[in-house]
Amino acid sequence: MKRLLFTLLLSGCLMNAFFAKAQQSENAYSSPTLSDPGSWTMVILPDPQTYVKFERNQGIFELMTGWVHENIDPLNIKMVLCTGDLVEQNNILRGAGKNGNESSLEQWRAIDRSVSRLDHYVPYVLAAGNHDFGYKNVETRHSFYDQYITVDRNPLNQQLLREYYFNANGMPTIANAIFEWVSPTGKPFLFLNLEFAPRNEVLNWAIKTIAQEKYKEHSVIVLTHSYMNAKNERIEKENYPIEDGNYGKAIWEKLIAPSKNVKMIVAGHIGSPDDAQKHIAFRQSQKNDGETVTEMVFNAQALGGGWHGNGGDGWLRYLEFLPDGKTVKVRTFSPLFAISPSTQHLAWRTASYDQFEFTLE
Repeated sequence: MKRLLFTLLLSGCLMNAFFAKAQQSENAYSSPTLSDPGSWTMVILPDPQTYVKFERNQGIFELMTGWVHENIDPLNIKMVLCTGDLVEQNNILRGAGKNGNESSLEQWRAIDRSVSRLDHYVPYVLAAGNHDFGYKNVETRHSFYDQYITVDRNPLNQQLLREYYFNANGMPTIANAIFEWVSPTGKPFLFLNLEFAPRNEVLNWAIKTIAQEKYKEHSVIVLTHSYMNAKNERIEKENYPIEDGNYGKAIWEKLIAPSKNVKMIVAGHIGSPDDAQKHIAFRQSQKNDGETVTEMVFNAQALGGGWHGNGGDGWLRYLEFLPDGKTVKVRTFSPLFAISPSTQHLAWRTASYDQFEFTLE
């Protein structure tokens, strides 16, 4: 009888261990990989402003750029885009208290440190957002962007720079610039960077520049800060003191819809405390010529505790461009959660709006 009870107890323990192991296996963490070894990847870094406005959060953004550096070869990362609002306040002399404890100089230095992880290793394009102008929030068009985000800091950026325009002070800036890159399959791309709410003269420059004969066969990816809201609607107007500015609807009507070669728009800007869906938008629309253009917004700045939390839980998005030249797989991943076995089960967002694929015409 004792032997029977022992056997039953042992069997029960083994069965529990089996099911526990099966469940653990089912929920096992897997690190990011390419679905096709011939693919290349583009990484989207969301607005960093809440990472850098608090000293305690700055290491998270540096962790994110460090992860990009570490995965350049495994994921064949060829381009990094950041959606802007690099800082919370462009020109305050001391930390603002509840809304950050770092001066603007300290915030720009934090961006400089984080981005330096990419210099010499992978090209990147950083948008200039509304918080990167004025003193707190685009009261003027003044920005320290050009003092920190210079093209010569990264030789790989300098090699790809083809065209540039001027800031509001009449000086050259890569906040309005075009970078040319050819994919591993031989497809030529242009990455067009546009300042926050681009001025009319900036849009006119962009329209004429990408329409040049030499760029006729290029696929243009536009990066700008503000474009759509969480309802997938192009933003018509925002309440900022600047007068000469074009928002999402005007950018679409003046630049995107009439173009022959714009294929995709990437932006950030939007968010709501601890609500992932209100940080993102996605739609595909037909231009005037009938071709489909992909419009994507990705941000995370109010995740991880709201506007004064940890800055966005380390979320980034990477796009895998398959060798067929048209299929793009979207994945949303957090290097912050991924670094510890105790949080790795949180490192992937797999909802339909975070993990999907689309066709790039």
